[in-house]
Amino acid sequence: MIKIDGNTLNLQGFIDIAVHQQEVALAEEAKGKIQESRDLVERYVNEERVAYGITTGFGKFSDVAISKEETEELQRNLIISHACGVGNPFSEEEARGIMLLRANALAKGYSGVRISTIETLINMLNKRVHPIIPEKGSLGASGDLAPLSHMVLVMIGEGEAIYNGKRMTGKEAMDQAGIETITLTSKEGLGLINGTQAMTSVGALTLHKAIVLAKMSDISSALTIEALNGITDAFDPKLHAVRPHGGQINTAANLRRLLDSSKMTTKQGEIRVQDAYSLRCIPQIHGATKDTLRYVLEKVEIEMNSVTDNPVIFTEEDHVISGGNFHGQPMALTFDYLGIAMAEVANASERRIERLVNPQLSGLPAFLTEKGGLHSGFMIAQYSAAALVSENKVLAHPASVDSIPSSANQEDHVSMGTIAARKARDIVFNSSRVLGIELMAAAQGIEFHEQKELGLGTKPAYETIRKVLSPLKEDRILYKDINTASELIDDEKILQEVEKAVGDMNI
Repeated sequence: MIKIDGNTLNLQGFIDIAVHQQEVALAEEAKGKIQESRDLVERYVNEERVAYGITTGFGKFSDVAISKEETEELQRNLIISHACGVGNPFSEEEARGIMLLRANALAKGYSGVRISTIETLINMLNKRVHPIIPEKGSLGASGDLAPLSHMVLVMIGEGEAIYNGKRMTGKEAMDQAGIETITLTSKEGLGLINGTQAMTSVGALTLHKAIVLAKMSDISSALTIEALNGITDAFDPKLHAVRPHGGQINTAANLRRLLDSSKMTTKQGEIRVQDAYSLRCIPQIHGATKDTLRYVLEKVEIEMNSVTDNPVIFTEEDHVISGGNFHGQPMALTFDYLGIAMAEVANASERRIERLVNPQLSGLPAFLTEKGGLHSGFMIAQYSAAALVSENKVLAHPASVDSIPSSANQEDHVSMGTIAARKARDIVFNSSRVLGIELMAAAQGIEFHEQKELGLGTKPAYETIRKVLSPLKEDRILYKDINTASELIDDEKILQEVEKAVGDMNI
């Protein structure tokens, strides 16, 4: 059981709930603050004081007064009119993350939403009622209005949801799960949808996968170094101490541990004086990505525990402030940065794949097959890697540099943060497949060496691959192999075996 209070959720807790479906509870200490802000909202309504979204319309209609008799209708209308998402739905993990993050933000007690409403969201998480939330249609300011509205539809008995693996109406899902639907009251509709939880959920899940992938990039590249008899002098700690970027230092240390005791690496001058950049500069390339990941982690964990709706209620001062905490720019830039960093991991991996399959660069049989001509070997596997990294280059174009005015120019700058998060997700998926191909190709390259005395970390990686993928003796259907190798990355099986041998891989 993980208790949420709006202040202490971290990435691991998020993954435990969103992915591993650990149960959630609202922390007792959060309830007092939540109730205080709710009491203030009700007082504003009763006194008919002007406050955005409480006693006024929304967006361009912020100057339209709403009577206290119309507040429930106002909040329902907000949800049903704003549920305008299109496209495929977010995954169930992404939907769980969205619900969790919204509940956690409301638990801070600055939104004026009732405790019972927050607990409805938590019950949906615990009983696994997962709203169907279309992934397209958010500008990322005012928050993720359309996606979050689809989440709330299920809470009020509308929309659609997945329950027990079946897609059904929101009302059917809530009834079957034994959760009462709610009637929204003053400020609640706005409090539930005005925030950055869709982009942050997608981005946080992507970040978790990216961290695993960054560690795996060191493992796959170490196997390639062995297949190509790479030079290890470039990973000497003295070299990296004089340019002390943290990620660079950690990557070089990872490579030294992975390749420790290997008989398949060389020193400068033994075979060649220096390696190509995709080998020699692994610490610099991978290290820069790891520095990015640490930055992204910091920003994501801040956002997870932030108030991102509007208006924000300050009970101590009896003050309701209409501001811009819903604006997704901090996440938009962050997830664009994440996507760019992970695209570079794949770029370097693809160049190493090319070196493995190109006999003019590798000293190995062309396309890593003994009977070239009759067999094509890894020829088209490299094509696939090249296609994936080229697609990544298109996806890496920043979403955050775009904006378009909305709500009759009242909302004249928006973040496109949810697009940035979705693009980063797609880049990470593509990159995991490129690394899967590198793992396959590197293991195949190792087969052509008489001496196969691998390093302390590369040996368990190679052995894990070989448990499920045999060496390529003749052509076979390789997409299945690519999927299998990529699943070893996604499931963290290789990483777990390697870390048993050499300790935790550092980012």
